[in-house]
Amino acid sequence: MKGELDDHEALVAAIKHADIVISVLAIPQHLEQYKIINAIKDAGNVQRFVPSEFGQEVDRVRGLPPFQNVLENKKKIRRATEEAGICYTYISANSFAAYFVDYLLHPHEKCEELTVYGTGEAKAVLNYEEDVAAYTIKSANDQRAANRVIIYRPPGNIVSQLDLIAAWEKKTGRTIKRNHIPEAEIIKLSETLPHPDNIPVGVLHNIFVKGDQMSFDLTEDDLEASKLYPDYKYTSVDELLDISLTNPHNPKRASFA
Repeated sequence: MKGELDDHEALVAAIKHADIVISVLAIPQHLEQYKIINAIKDAGNVQRFVPSEFGQEVDRVRGLPPFQNVLENKKKIRRATEEAGICYTYISANSFAAYFVDYLLHPHEKCEELTVYGTGEAKAVLNYEEDVAAYTIKSANDQRAANRVIIYRPPGNIVSQLDLIAAWEKKTGRTIKRNHIPEAEIIKLSETLPHPDNIPVGVLHNIFVKGDQMSFDLTEDDLEASKLYPDYKYTSVDELLDISLTNPHNPKRASFA
């Protein structure tokens, strides 16, 4: 079944064939999910809705204004889902590993120099895209994740930029020069670049300079994916670097407009 976001009746008809709705709309379309929420309400059969997030835990972090606007839109969809009485699972998948390994290390090239944002010491969480998909499907079908946030923070995927470069040097046998961009310069770029070019600058600052993905501790009440599904073998950052040595991924850049 196919549905169109701008065709309410067709969208309702399509959703009536699904018990679970997982949205993967890109950032420019996040508020279009109001239409999905309305269609779910009218369809009346959906048992779980997973809005398009797959990034930061939006209710517990804060970014520079261009990125904060993205977070606010995600929060609006969360609140609308709750107000509609729809059973949900919110996915905080942090960062896509293949995407950022490509962005930060350029494994297709034999770089002698790499850019480091800020000091490079802030910890981030880089999760392999296939694992994000697997955890999402598991949690969408799991009653333990009903009306909950699930955070993807496997211990083998917590890494800083400096950790990443050092590991890459060891695996490639090369010495790589680090070219640091100071935080003040990154903040200035977020203020002076036009929209939407200022959004990825805010993303980089939040993840790799501020370290917001690791800025809060998980409590016993939090659901963490690798603990919730201990039998699932996720791909660690170290294992992904091994893959990148011989068969590096070539992910498409994210769309912000």
